[in-house]
Amino acid sequence: MSASSRPESPAVSRAGWRRSIRRHWVNCLAVIIMLPLAILWMMPLILMISTSLKGQAQILEPSRLLPDPVMWSNYPAALFGFLPFPTFFKNSLIISLAVVIGDVLSASFVGYGFARLRFPGRDILFLVLLSTMMIPFAVRMIPLFLVFKQLQWINTFLPLTVPSFFGTPLFIFLARQFYMSIPQELTEVARVDGANELRIWWSVMLPLTRPVMAVVAILAFQQSWNDFLAPLIYLNKPDMFTATLGLYTLIGGLDAVQPWQYLMAATLVTLLPVVVLFFSAQRYFIQGVSVSGVKG
Repeated sequence: MSASSRPESPAVSRAGWRRSIRRHWVNCLAVIIMLPLAILWMMPLILMISTSLKGQAQILEPSRLLPDPVMWSNYPAALFGFLPFPTFFKNSLIISLAVVIGDVLSASFVGYGFARLRFPGRDILFLVLLSTMMIPFAVRMIPLFLVFKQLQWINTFLPLTVPSFFGTPLFIFLARQFYMSIPQELTEVARVDGANELRIWWSVMLPLTRPVMAVVAILAFQQSWNDFLAPLIYLNKPDMFTATLGLYTLIGGLDAVQPWQYLMAATLVTLLPVVVLFFSAQRYFIQGVSVSGVKG
């Protein structure tokens, strides 16, 4: 009888059974602990959805969680009845797409330079770039406003989009780290074939960085779509407001008795693009972080 066909001893079977039982109870304990935490974490979203479907009288009853009746009419009333939210969404989409294009191109281009080109002071310059991440926007807010005012960019989308084409430090760092994980042989072969650095970046390296560029695009879109302070500073014309400015206007631009059901409905619709983008591209986050080389 071969060794593989021998039956397991009773001691081995009992040990495996004990490990299976222990693993089962550990999983049950994890579910018992995580389920209440998940419900607690989801409560603000649940309350927002519930409030968006209530009538004005039901909002004054905190104990009533489920709306009765369900007021689906709150959504068209919030989006079309008070303020031109479709215009706000269009402005946010234009700004966010421009920011995504700028961040993807600049992060890829500058990251390639820091990862593959050798020039004097490269490491020091990269440290200076990373150090700018420690400067909050509140410190740069007034100098940037004065610069953009001199350029006559106030009440335009330029202050919200053009800086992304000059690079965001975090995205440049992510692109550089990804470039450094790609084998040097690929660029050496391209140089032997006569390709210059710009051609190597565009034709060879950029297609390989799709996972990390997807992460950059998603983070850039989320940051731009949810941005409130920068549009509040640079945009003063109502027809140029973004979705976040529209929500702010909806809070302060109506009656003294705030129609919270309309505000929650507009807020939920504003959140949907970011939520859908995150869940639809979640695998790119995992792939962009886990990939450390070129797949064979």
